[in-house]
Amino acid sequence: MGESKDTTIALNVRLKHSESSAHPRAANYTNVGIAQGIAYLDFGFIEPALLAAVAKTAKDGQAAPKGLEGHLVTRVAMDVGSLTRLQKQIQQVLGSLSTAQKPNKKA
Repeated sequence: MGESKDTTIALNVRLKHSESSAHPRAANYTNVGIAQGIAYLDFGFIEPALLAAVAKTAKDGQAAPKGLEGHLVTRVAMDVGSLTRLQKQIQQVLGSLSTAQKPNKKA
């Protein structure tokens, strides 16, 4: 039998928004967990004032709270292969950003 080879091809994909995805959601907290070969990406929002208060508490040498309350914005479940492709895309985007932010060197 022939061997199966993973091949990546470039396609133009257009995603149409649905009612729940029509407006961007703000997230300033993420968590990734894997169970039974499925990756669960949680995107949450913690009030910035609360984060600032915790940072100030830590800076002042006081004990930080044991936990924080935030809002789950959305949870995305994907197979590990999709997570790997997402990681590659994120690396490309971050690489482009760091390249764009480097000052031009004059010879």
